[in-house]
Amino acid sequence: MELRNSTVLITGGTSGIGLELVKQLTEQGANILITGRHADALKKTKAMFPKVHTFQSDVGSLQDIQQLYREVSLQFPELNILINNAGLMRLIDLMDHTLSLDDINREIATNLTGTIQMVQQFLPHLLKKKTAAIVNVSSGIAFMAYSAAPVYSAAKAGVRAYTQALRLQLEHTNVKVFEMIPPGVKTNLQNDWAIQPDPRMMMDVDKMVRVAITGLQKDKPELEPAMIKVIKVASRIAPKLLLNMGHKELKKIKEQTKNTQQ
Repeated sequence: MELRNSTVLITGGTSGIGLELVKQLTEQGANILITGRHADALKKTKAMFPKVHTFQSDVGSLQDIQQLYREVSLQFPELNILINNAGLMRLIDLMDHTLSLDDINREIATNLTGTIQMVQQFLPHLLKKKTAAIVNVSSGIAFMAYSAAPVYSAAKAGVRAYTQALRLQLEHTNVKVFEMIPPGVKTNLQNDWAIQPDPRMMMDVDKMVRVAITGLQKDKPELEPAMIKVIKVASRIAPKLLLNMGHKELKKIKEQTKNTQQ
């Protein structure tokens, strides 16, 4: 995939993987458009990267997606790459009855429904381009349900399944479909966690994005570092081991919460 002079729309482009994509794709000579929910974060990103075009938009809102499409297709008809990166990951105890259905649905809408709806909205436009691409960001957790983040686990497994189906349906079109599969990455996604992950098990965000961009340039359908390849193998030969490793984190969180309440 040629990145220089491409016009790329990145959802959730103000922090973490999205912000690093802005940096590295700018270095590749791409024209960058980003979305974000918060105006102040968009302004900060614009200050760092003056050539970036910003749109305040929430992928969890159908109305926002429709409005975003109207604005982007009018202002940037040359758009040819969509990166569905916006994400929300929370540690949730499903026996916490204070969680509302709206609260649960917000995480699903951000991670899964938003991705599907963004593709559905922008696909007719992308099909008109000579070369185009869709990049959906899933997670290593798609291969190993993480009991401490059950909604996120389900959503990312859904993103992976949807991306595979989308790739097959678009196989004879000009739109290439990529899945970016990060392992644990050092971003602000974990800022509110009760227990912080072991930094030794986390990948630097710049290295993850570098892997993704190199894969895009080589037309690799799955943009994944070596750690994900290990997780894929382990999920086939020792699935229970992976599940139990992740479940230990939930036990630690519950124990910490219990001690705090005493």
